[in-house]
Amino acid sequence: MSVEALFPELAPYRARTTRLHPRPGRPGARDSHVGGPMLWPADEPWPLCHEPHRRETEGYAPDEIRSARVAGEWPQSRAWPRAQPSGGHGPAPFVGLAQLFRRDIPALACGPDGTDLVQLFRCPFTHGPHLERRYHLRWRRAVQAEHLLATPPEVPLLRWEHELPEPCVLHPEEVDTYPWAEGDTLPASLIARIDAWDDAQVAEHGPDAPSYQYDLSIPPGWRVGGYPSWASTGPMTIDCTSCGTPMALLLTAEGYEMDGGSHSWAPLEDRNPLLRGKASIRGGVSVAQPTRLRFGRDRDLHVFVCPAEPGHAPRWVLA
Repeated sequence: MSVEALFPELAPYRARTTRLHPRPGRPGARDSHVGGPMLWPADEPWPLCHEPHRRETEGYAPDEIRSARVAGEWPQSRAWPRAQPSGGHGPAPFVGLAQLFRRDIPALACGPDGTDLVQLFRCPFTHGPHLERRYHLRWRRAVQAEHLLATPPEVPLLRWEHELPEPCVLHPEEVDTYPWAEGDTLPASLIARIDAWDDAQVAEHGPDAPSYQYDLSIPPGWRVGGYPSWASTGPMTIDCTSCGTPMALLLTAEGYEMDGGSHSWAPLEDRNPLLRGKASIRGGVSVAQPTRLRFGRDRDLHVFVCPAEPGHAPRWVLA
């Protein structure tokens, strides 16, 4: 279905995004990946979160999580070992979530001083009464690292099983995207036409009817560039805290690559051609939730960077 054939006014808003399509595999430290080993120099300190953390009393051992996944089982929760500091004591090593090379993803924004590799980390613990998360972004040159860190530090237990990413290889695919149609993201008259079209589709096709927001504008899953989705929060203005410049979307991380509301984005090889709608999706956890990660209450994590000065602090938005 051609979006611009339905709504020609969207042509000036067209933007490319790169869907990463993570799938469980064995990426190396010099590959783009989610959950694999980081390209990290052996003589460079691993990033630590020094903020106060919520004290933990139990959790899941990383090695036991890995073994349970191989066996198709659920890991056993354990009490926090008395000999080890819990989340409430001392700095915690960040968990490496993903790294992306521009050679694999040409749409990836340039980092400070022309760096061409970006690495995303998350603190394994929560912060404050609202259980907030802390993220860390590291830019580097891919050719600089020769002697790599063999085993990064990790906490003895993770509070939730989904804190540990499953190593995934990537299959980049560029697609066109269009703005989330709400508020002032598009002209009011165009949003009204889109809403009317959505209503007509539901009346004609029922619950599996296509919709602009979930089927035509923004794909689900991990992606680089393009437009952010605003399903949980509504559109937000994200400006650089250092210079006030409107920030650009660097990447989006999401726990699910497809669900009932976005089944039309499922790759053809993951569909049953004899079925329609969400019933046609097949492949199980390795296709629908390959990274095993979750962000908030199954939201999208949008990472924004300053286009005027890449060295300015990024911003993190759960939407």
